[in-house]
Amino acid sequence: MFKPVIAVIGATGAQGGGLAQAILNDPQQRFALRALTRKTDGAAARALAAAGAEVVAADLDDESSLVRAFAGAHGVFAVTNFWEHLSPEREVVQAGNIARAAKQAAVKHVIWSTLEDTRRFVPLADPRLPTLGGKYKVPHYDGKGEADALFAGLPVTYLQTVFYWDNLIHFGMGPRRDANGKLLFVLPMGEARLPGIAAADIGPAALALFARGPEVIGKTVGIAGEHLSGAEIAAELSRALGETVTHYAMPPADYAKLGFPGADDLANMFEFKRLFEAEYRASRPVEETRKLHPGLQSFRTWLERNVQKVPVAAAA
Repeated sequence: MFKPVIAVIGATGAQGGGLAQAILNDPQQRFALRALTRKTDGAAARALAAAGAEVVAADLDDESSLVRAFAGAHGVFAVTNFWEHLSPEREVVQAGNIARAAKQAAVKHVIWSTLEDTRRFVPLADPRLPTLGGKYKVPHYDGKGEADALFAGLPVTYLQTVFYWDNLIHFGMGPRRDANGKLLFVLPMGEARLPGIAAADIGPAALALFARGPEVIGKTVGIAGEHLSGAEIAAELSRALGETVTHYAMPPADYAKLGFPGADDLANMFEFKRLFEAEYRASRPVEETRKLHPGLQSFRTWLERNVQKVPVAAAA
């Protein structure tokens, strides 16, 4: 039986990997998976091939490789990885390569995983957020938001994601002990609520958008699993770990000085979400996300399944 092909960029990563699994595990088997990766001989790529995916080499910096990878595909899931290179300029170039290749391949539906250009909310001259690199407020947001225009004229759905709860495992954002041995969860957002999601839930939501097809083309769709304050996240961590975790609303200026790559970017991101909490949360409604993905996890559910993987950092 013929099945429309979805070409998934980053099929071995967080977002693309979730969509790859959702396509492969879809009870209705509505689409065929074409998994795009730079490393076709990697363990993750081999596992996808063994599960029934067509694995194809593609590089976001090489437009011609994308043209070949998109040929004959019905849809394209487009995502870029700022944290691989920390360059919004490179993200914009990569997005342009994706958009032109999708147009050349005449795909019927593109889902572009994007974020707000925060400069529309906080102009460069606005001191509420420090300007970074001379051109950005939140670089890993602004590059994606700037690239939205490159997809104009294509049959595109703009998918706005949120903070991955998996960042507690992989990005050093889990609880850490202070000098007295007490556990702290650092979130520099005051009492504002942070929309979050399990990375694995992004894929099923994207699959539902591909299935809806024409009705979501031209639309911006924001998704989230739950909106929680730092104190609420800390309370759930306490419950899961069996030890009190306290939220520390670190001042953004202090967070920016933590020294890891992108600390200033993330400090501005969290402050942006605090300043524009109402707008940001409204654009990512949980109930609408659940309509796309009825199996959507709450933070508590995600923690129950993943708490063993959450590292607890020792005092610095």
